[in-house]
Parts: sequence; structure tokens; C-alpha cells
Amino acid sequence: MNVVDSSAWLSYFAGDDNATVFSEAIEKLPELLVPSITITEVFKNVLRQRGEEAALIVTAHMKQGKVIPLDSDLAMDAAKYGVLHKLPLADSIIFATAQKHAAVLWTQDNDFEGLENVRYISKKST
Repeated sequence: MNVVDSSAWLSYFAGDDNATVFSEAIEKLPELLVPSITITEVFKNVLRQRGEEAALIVTAHMKQGKVIPLDSDLAMDAAKYGVLHKLPLADSIIFATAQKHAAVLWTQDNDFEGLENVRYISKKST
């Protein structure tokens, strides 16, 4: 199973230098888990930069994977990981989702670098 962080989704949709790497996880829809918080982050970012129509299009693509809602158990796990690894709130939810489902977390966000089951690809300057 794969979880794709918001930074990786944005890379994929932008078609930047890391997009091909992230397409490996994103395009395997039967194995794709989508934390609901990533939909929030990506929708907000695309809405701000390109407008609502573009934001709706990209999030429709994200929802082709299995969307994982934030429930109370996942929220508490996220809090624990946040404290343990000093992760920001959204990142702790994304990491907790990956851990709960024994999934690989794909990201270019250096907050995750070195954590268990994380495929970190450094952000390339273009």
C-alpha cells in the first residue's frame, strides 16, 4: 500500500522534476490510500494558485484512491507520532495513516526524512 504526502501530490500535478517518481505510487490506484487531510491541503493550495475548477479536478483524481478519514483512533495515533517525531499536525496525520495501514509514505517533505517506511525524494530545484 502507498500513501502520498501533499507535497508529492503537488509535485505530480505540477509535472515537476519529481513527478515521475511519485507517479509510481499515485497511478497504482488499487494500492493508493489518501488521507483526507491531503485532500484539504492540495485543494487549498490549488484553489489559491489556479482556482476552484482546477482544485476540483485534482482532488477528483485523488479520490480515485481509497480516502482514509480522520477518526478518533487515528487522531490519537497522529498526536503520538507528532510528539515523538516533532511533526506538524497534518504531517502527523499523514504519517499515522501510513503506519496504521503498513503503507509506504511517498514525500518530498523533509519533515519525514529518515522515518520508518518513508520514501523521501529530495525536492529538486527547477
